[in-house]
Amino acid sequence: MKVANGGSKVKGRSSGEMKKAKKKRRPHTSLEKTSLVNSASTSPDTTMAKKYYQSSRVQPSLKRLKSGARPVNPGQGHGPLPKTKGKAKPSTSDPHAHTNGGAGPHLLTESSSEDSEYWTAFALSVMQDDAEGERKAGAEPNGKAGEPPPYHAERDSIHNRTVLLMGQGQRLQFRGKALLTCLYGRVEVLGFTIEEGQQPYQVFSPPTHFPLSITAMGNSSLISKTHKELRLEAKNIIRKHLSIADSRKRLQAAVDSDCCLVLLEPLDTPLTRFLGSFPEHRDLFGLSPRELDLSFVSECPLSAVGLIPLPSNTESLVMSESYRKALSCLLQACAEEADGCPVILVCGAKNTGKSTFNRHLINTLLNHTASVDYLECDLGQTEVTPPGCLSLFTVTEPLLGAPFTHQCTPEHMVFFGETSCERDLDRYLESLKFLWRSYSRETPVIINTMGWVKGFGFQLLVDFVRLFSVTHVVQLSYGSFPQCPDLTPAFMSTASGWQTRPPPPPTEEQAPPPAHVLLSVHSEFPGAGSVSNMRYHRSNILRDLALLGYFSQMQAPESGLVRPLHCFIPYQVPMSAVAVRVTHSDVAPLHTMYAANGSLVGLCCLGEKVGGSGGPVLLSHTPVCPCVGFGVLRGVDSARGLYFLVTPVAPSVLRQVNCLLMGGVNLPHTLLRAQRGIEGERPYVTMEYSFQLSGAGKMKVFKGLVRREHMGGSSR
Repeated sequence: MKVANGGSKVKGRSSGEMKKAKKKRRPHTSLEKTSLVNSASTSPDTTMAKKYYQSSRVQPSLKRLKSGARPVNPGQGHGPLPKTKGKAKPSTSDPHAHTNGGAGPHLLTESSSEDSEYWTAFALSVMQDDAEGERKAGAEPNGKAGEPPPYHAERDSIHNRTVLLMGQGQRLQFRGKALLTCLYGRVEVLGFTIEEGQQPYQVFSPPTHFPLSITAMGNSSLISKTHKELRLEAKNIIRKHLSIADSRKRLQAAVDSDCCLVLLEPLDTPLTRFLGSFPEHRDLFGLSPRELDLSFVSECPLSAVGLIPLPSNTESLVMSESYRKALSCLLQACAEEADGCPVILVCGAKNTGKSTFNRHLINTLLNHTASVDYLECDLGQTEVTPPGCLSLFTVTEPLLGAPFTHQCTPEHMVFFGETSCERDLDRYLESLKFLWRSYSRETPVIINTMGWVKGFGFQLLVDFVRLFSVTHVVQLSYGSFPQCPDLTPAFMSTASGWQTRPPPPPTEEQAPPPAHVLLSVHSEFPGAGSVSNMRYHRSNILRDLALLGYFSQMQAPESGLVRPLHCFIPYQVPMSAVAVRVTHSDVAPLHTMYAANGSLVGLCCLGEKVGGSGGPVLLSHTPVCPCVGFGVLRGVDSARGLYFLVTPVAPSVLRQVNCLLMGGVNLPHTLLRAQRGIEGERPYVTMEYSFQLSGAGKMKVFKGLVRREHMGGSSR
């Protein structure tokens, strides 16, 4: 593609009146008996201190290895995005420097006895559940129901940061976003262990998903030190990061020898600024409507940096016994397998927790290995790409947020064009085979599947097990009735898929093919298997957020004003240099330009050269080819033979693009209706559509728009 970058005390009361007044007031016994909850335990500009409550500590439910996470090279980029270039290498220069808490690639290649014991000890520890509250929603591991969990936090208003002190086993659930750095000890966030000396990590906890939590894992020091030495070390760290003397003294007074210190800083990224520029997403990192109804105070040292602590009875990640057993079995498989590279397929009906399980598993594996491969087979709810595409990518950084918070460009991607594969199952499977040929088999791979587990959807699962030589199947279910048959080896010996058939029985001279391991996980979180009524849980909202997250890459990295997409100078693409194809429906050649104008397109690379006489080059079939990104075809100039394209893809990569594919994935309506700076009539938005026309084709109606007869004098 050729492109051109175009209070006071009350006196005078009798003793009886004083007794009555004390009965009316809220009891403060626990506030007066603990150092972390008195009025001096927080920064002077907050009233949260008077409303904290003290509760007993609990033991950690997930025990780590004694040696902690292994060091790797600290020179990797900051942020939680999964990186797709290269692998992390171990570093011996700094014993406390980490990037993802994992060991080098050699760990999974040839495991020594020490490494095997290391993995086995950790895998078995995952199954231990000392805290009953984590097994069901509404548990109270820290504090009373309906109250924020106890913690010590002090804000440094000079440097705009907060230091959080937590005792071993304490857990803090939160909403919001922040930049998290472990200063002392180690903490865990969604299965990923963060130790002192590691890089800062971006954490996102929006109401689209269950709230994240920070769990203190205690001190990770390998050197034998006395309790006094450990306390002095923690106090010295506090002294370095709190410049206000009063705050520093209050936090140092609460230091314990087995505590954890976490530095929290405000998180301002192109993603958060771009999403916040749209009115409907301004409160995206706030509280959900249900959480707003809970009676607790959010003004505290944490909220000053972007985190909102939640009561301990807030619904959170529920790990059932089968969930823990499956996680433990997969961890052991990475150590016991000859090559340490199991092929793990995760399947189940809609809203059974597949994506959450995948993120938890990836983060846990990254504690011990440099990278994990991920094959995305779900077209509707993708993990790191906009919807409508399939991908194979290598994850080297933990996934500490919702999918729209870590959008990136995978190493291998195919544009399918729809959020469901039911119209073209063969092209769907051919696209996945095309991606699977790029798998190097050097790291464990996790295969994410759709929530379609009946009829043809179940036949596709059977094909996946055979085509990808799956070694472990994690099958999630809910309720008391099965949603589909169990994918046992015995069932697979007779089941037929969409493209595959049962293998013939082996002869006496032939060895039977290796059987996979089936791990059944029963989801026990509230609402498992049902569609939530919360606004942000709707699948179309999540898909729109993924697209907005992708195009936020066009924003400048430094803080400043947000530039709407219509303010970017588009690339001018000659029509004769690229081929165009509408993938999701049959469109007459004369109408192709009308259909493509103002649409989302996949930027693809065909194997053969494309050439034309100046007019548009149209493909007669949909190819299976690499996709390097997405763009908005914001204009077509037929007279000059030019397309006008807006995309975050770099010009050096755009020169390889010679095909534009348009599918059934629409641009978020907020891009067309709510972008700032548009004067006059809004392009591509009209109410002058005649529903009486015959043969107008399939049309999706946006339910958020008001009918014409109800609009009155509105400009829209």
